[in-house]
Amino acid sequence: MKLIASLTSPYARKVRIVLAEKKIDCPLEIENPWSGETRVSGYNPLGKVPVLELDDGMTLYDSRVIVEYLDNISPVSRLFPDGNRQSILVRRWEALADGIIDAAVAIVLERRRPADKICEDVIERQREKIDRGLETLSRELGERPWCHGDGYSLADIATGCCLGYLDFRFPEIAWKDDYPNLKALQDKLQLRASFVDTLPPAA
Repeated sequence: MKLIASLTSPYARKVRIVLAEKKIDCPLEIENPWSGETRVSGYNPLGKVPVLELDDGMTLYDSRVIVEYLDNISPVSRLFPDGNRQSILVRRWEALADGIIDAAVAIVLERRRPADKICEDVIERQREKIDRGLETLSRELGERPWCHGDGYSLADIATGCCLGYLDFRFPEIAWKDDYPNLKALQDKLQLRASFVDTLPPAA
């Protein structure tokens, strides 16, 4: 089994954290999908990371499929709760956190266009998604110590990766001031070795 990933991808970070939490030893092959020499499309026809290559050569993508697979192959530190409704609620958290990341990535890509081609309307629409998403994350978390139920789950991992990506790419967004409960959650997550060991490299 091998993980093909970028060190700056928040989706790949989610998978790497799950691997660490479940104590699954998996070699990491670093790929930049934006490089002209990238081989990512040979693993994933969509040209995106992360990709998990299984021992029989089959490849899994995207991150949501990979983390569900990893949670099912090892009983260590189960990250999805039992029961369809509870499991769906954790997936809902993941979908919202990933959606915020999707909007953030869209802004990053738009800003990489030539200055005369950048569409501020696109950036504004994506920023509105981020703002609404953060507001919803904060409201859903409330005063609870964890995103779902009484313990740590994939909902926390996904949310932590989302918040970490905003810190990495958008330090100007003052979400910590606006949502102290999300900051408290992030502070707690950043004490875990799995989060420390997967921090993106400094820009």
